[in-house]
Amino acid sequence: MITVSAITKQYGKRIAVDDMTFEVAAGRVTGFVGPNGAGKSTTMRMMVGLTRPDRGEVRYDGVKYNDLKSPGRIVGSVLDARCMHPGRTATDHLRAAAAISGIPNRRAEEVLAEVGLETAANQRAGRFSLGMRQRLALAGALLGDPHVLLLDEPSNGLDPDGIRWLRNYLSSFAQRGGTVFVSSHLISELAMFADDLVVVGGGKLLAAESVDAIIARGESTVIVQTPQPAELVRLLAADHIAVDARGDRLVIQGATTFAVSQIAFDNRIRVVDISATSKSLEEILLDITGASAEFVSA
Repeated sequence: MITVSAITKQYGKRIAVDDMTFEVAAGRVTGFVGPNGAGKSTTMRMMVGLTRPDRGEVRYDGVKYNDLKSPGRIVGSVLDARCMHPGRTATDHLRAAAAISGIPNRRAEEVLAEVGLETAANQRAGRFSLGMRQRLALAGALLGDPHVLLLDEPSNGLDPDGIRWLRNYLSSFAQRGGTVFVSSHLISELAMFADDLVVVGGGKLLAAESVDAIIARGESTVIVQTPQPAELVRLLAADHIAVDARGDRLVIQGATTFAVSQIAFDNRIRVVDISATSKSLEEILLDITGASAEFVSA
């Protein structure tokens, strides 16, 4: 649905986005992740025509964003949850946005109900909490009943119930055939509903793969407790499996619990306990982006 081709943006001597290319598939939720200063916001602004790339282009089903006849009916975006006049009510804000895009007024009430703000329809946006502004901003993105949702940190300010609602809503949107591209710093939350990830750092693309493929990068560690450690170490070494022996406890890299237990069973080695640990998605992403992080804690 979305094709990003070699987009580049430079501000003075600083290259914010450097020759970035990736695709975002329809019917899936794609997470957009990377450290602060990675170029995520600049990339998303270029994807909706708010920033002009120095080189490259972004297309939606083969059409450039600026060439879309009714962009609001194709792409719904939220790049800043504060994009509303504080003196307007939620309904008036949405009606004004609808008028600009040639969308019927009735959609204001419909999308307010869709995001759970119908009881706050006549409240001024300036009195909204950050979580309520996030919902109102999403309502604005939904006005044109778009095929694509492009959201920058949409869970920021939401309470746990709101985050769960957002997760379920975006998953349902994708299951109906929609395209969801969402940036987030909440990796553990994103891992619960994203299908694919686009990982960036230092303005460059570092990975564009399914969540499962990225998780598979994290090598598992098998821990075995046995009264026959020397024998098991010898057998594992024969299969070129690295082992760190700590008394009767062995820490094994590059093998599965099944493989280790099978070797032990075949050679009548008693195993008291066997378990496996693996890196979390957050840890794997930190490994991927570590070298490109602009701000690193001591």
